[in-house]
Amino acid sequence: MKSILNIFGSPHKNGVTAILNNCVLDHINQYGLNVIYAYDRNVKPCIDCKKCAESEGCIFGDMDDIDLHLRQSDIIIIATPIYNMCFPSPLKAILDRMQRYFMARFSLGLKPPIEKHKKMILLATCGCDNKDEASVIEKQLKRICTVINADLVGTILWSGTDSDKFDVELNIFNTHNKIKEILEKINY
Repeated sequence: MKSILNIFGSPHKNGVTAILNNCVLDHINQYGLNVIYAYDRNVKPCIDCKKCAESEGCIFGDMDDIDLHLRQSDIIIIATPIYNMCFPSPLKAILDRMQRYFMARFSLGLKPPIEKHKKMILLATCGCDNKDEASVIEKQLKRICTVINADLVGTILWSGTDSDKFDVELNIFNTHNKIKEILEKINY
């Protein structure tokens, strides 16, 4: 059975980001699912101690299970609100700790640091109605993809979520075709 790693970056497990996330997960419910709630994890930030440049791994063990899921997954879904054109801090800490794979590749010569190739999907919500907000975090994720042996195959952005005019049902309806396009790219 194929496996999905869903890294959920919102503090609101029932908010707009969760609705978008569940909308996508409902389309691919045949796969095994591992969900990481960034706000529940309290992952330490990278301290640039260089341990991962000397041997594979991290000085902190708080992401060992995430590393295991990352290595085993076929699909990674990052679901996040956008805060100040970036990821929320708890999710950013997880992503910054991907430094261990960068060091494994460039200091230890492990190419690729994670053997199993995977597809990544970005699900983003943004309070303002600026569609450029997602391009900033897409660029960050594409960098991370290069060291975790992944391809970012699609992004779904719901913008203007703080507006009184934001219509969840309309956005769900409009998202179905985009989900189908992305699922074709992951050979679902």
